[in-house]
Amino acid sequence: MNPLPFPVPKDLAEAARIQKEMRERVIVAGDPVPVRYVAGLDASHPTRFSRQQGLSVAVAVLWDRQEQRVVEVAQAVLDAEKLFPYVPGFLSFREAPSYLAAVARLSRPPELLLVDGQGIAHPRGLGIAAHLGVHLDLPAIGVAKSLLYGKPQGQLPAEAGSAIPLLDRWGQPMGYIYRSRTGVQPLYVSPGHRVGLVESLEFVRSLPTKVRLPEPLRIAHIEAGKARRRSAEG
Repeated sequence: MNPLPFPVPKDLAEAARIQKEMRERVIVAGDPVPVRYVAGLDASHPTRFSRQQGLSVAVAVLWDRQEQRVVEVAQAVLDAEKLFPYVPGFLSFREAPSYLAAVARLSRPPELLLVDGQGIAHPRGLGIAAHLGVHLDLPAIGVAKSLLYGKPQGQLPAEAGSAIPLLDRWGQPMGYIYRSRTGVQPLYVSPGHRVGLVESLEFVRSLPTKVRLPEPLRIAHIEAGKARRRSAEG
């Protein structure tokens, strides 16, 4: 894939303006059931004590839903000092260039992006999954390991497969808190682009899950850690 150049804002005011404009282009509708090739996206960045320095590594794992296997793994390594600064709520401007470079190196374009991060469950409605989905005009779903924004509607049961809506400040659902395995910490699933609210949850549920994360993301997480260690050693 050869996506359009990614806009890098010069300051937070411009970043907020871009987020608002792109949020208006987000489509929260669509059923990804026919999708076969999914790109699981994860990244490994410098530690929180030196976020502006070091190497930023992103991995794209192309997953075949029909054959339930990894087809290909692509990675991109960028100098963290040359990326947008680390600012909570604006992380997509820092992370997206690495993800886009990794996706561009896949020999087959994905039909859907499954991103380690937020979709529309974001203070301005544009987490990394939504940002990438709109930029590439691809269906996208965010699967985050921690809560960024919103509140749960009720208490999440401990059983595998249970889910409760995640509500925005107006009490409207914008995603789900989802327990993939009995007793494990929940995941935060929200549509990114061209996928409906319920459909995003059902798609994640349809993916094999051995531990906590769905397999495309679990493998991407492992590969991103390995790639960053290799890059640091090199």
